[in-house]
Amino acid sequence: MVEAGAWWTVFAAPAMLLGLAVMAMAGAAALDARCAGRPVTPGTLVRPFLAVPRALLSQPRRLPAPDRLLWRAGVVTVPVAAVLSTLVIPFGNHVVADLSVGVVWFNAMEVLTWAGLWLAGWGPNSAFSLVGGYRFLAQGLAYELPLMFALISAATGAQSLRVADIAGAQHGLWYAVWMPFAFVVYLAGVLAFSFLGPFAYPAGRDVAGGVLGETSGVDRLLLQAGRWLWLAAGAAMAVPLFLGGGAGPGLPDWAWSLIKTLLVLGLLVHVLRRLPVIRADRYMELAWVVLIPLAVIQTLVPALVDL
Repeated sequence: MVEAGAWWTVFAAPAMLLGLAVMAMAGAAALDARCAGRPVTPGTLVRPFLAVPRALLSQPRRLPAPDRLLWRAGVVTVPVAAVLSTLVIPFGNHVVADLSVGVVWFNAMEVLTWAGLWLAGWGPNSAFSLVGGYRFLAQGLAYELPLMFALISAATGAQSLRVADIAGAQHGLWYAVWMPFAFVVYLAGVLAFSFLGPFAYPAGRDVAGGVLGETSGVDRLLLQAGRWLWLAAGAAMAVPLFLGGGAGPGLPDWAWSLIKTLLVLGLLVHVLRRLPVIRADRYMELAWVVLIPLAVIQTLVPALVDL
């Protein structure tokens, strides 16, 4: 079932994920500055990280009758699940755990975010955070099935659930070329389970921050970090699923994996500032009426080709 990678990959994978998340946050800060007409300076890039020391030193917010155990469990689950998802993501020829069901593992870790954010919304015993938790569940009901069909399309094309097999099956033609709808749906799913940009509805300003509204200190830092870690993990997973993995001329496999990951991550960060927030009920109607039927048709394409 599992072919373990070298011991150092256990530490390299989370470090790589953290580095990608930091670059994504810095890129988002630069785009914010440009949209506001401010010059982009080194100080602009480090501004999002200046709040980290304050968060580490600040006292947690105290509310009447919270469920602290569930609250803390939900807050920790989001970043931990993002880190665990990287165990099956290959960078070139290096992977922590080459699971035969790697696609299922990645999807299972993503689904853990549902539980984490729901608990983070339920635990504080606050109306706004509870609404935010419900919003993410509603949003999940909309994006999860199209996302699963996008993953199934890539797995069907390779006739394997092992992520390395999917990357290796794309010699000569990337799946993003002949499965473009699945690729786009997957990228939308990455934004959705990161609850960023157009899918930031669970943390909306109209409900005082929703799932983030009652968090402070280390708890808020963990939830915010989890969002960007998931964005980076989703960008990294897009490379072996749809962009041929580390295949490319002239450079080592790991270098091509990194370059492709940065390009996908840059695209996602750019989209964050270009699309408005989508209400969960509107997106659910679009998903169930339009996206799911098209995703099923997209899945049939590689199935018929393989047959």
